[in-house]
Amino acid sequence: MKLSTYLMFEGNCREAFTHYEKVLGGKMLAMMDHKGTPAEEHVAPEWRDKILHACLEIDGQMLMASDAPPDRSDGPMRSVSVSVGVKTPEEADRIFAGLAEGAKITMPMAETFWSPRFGMLIDRFGTNWMIGAEMPADQANCG
Repeated sequence: MKLSTYLMFEGNCREAFTHYEKVLGGKMLAMMDHKGTPAEEHVAPEWRDKILHACLEIDGQMLMASDAPPDRSDGPMRSVSVSVGVKTPEEADRIFAGLAEGAKITMPMAETFWSPRFGMLIDRFGTNWMIGAEMPADQANCG
């Protein structure tokens, strides 16, 4: 079994995924508009340049997304967070800072009992993020 995270945006998927590619690294494998696909006829003309499917590969894992037309959306992402675990506190700080521009910080970066650096935010695109550095091997958990 392979689990992947799929995010639904309200029209700003291209901007979000371009930003995530820069901050998280990885390689953009897909950034497909509705225009020119069979899905084009099922969206309003102003949505044809919105993203039908985007796929960002990061260290062999997939972060995927699309824009959800207003009639097919339940509103902004609320109850799910993308959790990013990295090896060092410095890398956690770098990613957090990259995502924090225009974000609502829900838990500032700090040392916790489960991570030497951990923080949470809702970025300017509405995505909930949890960013943490791995604990030393002798203190590791499932993080």
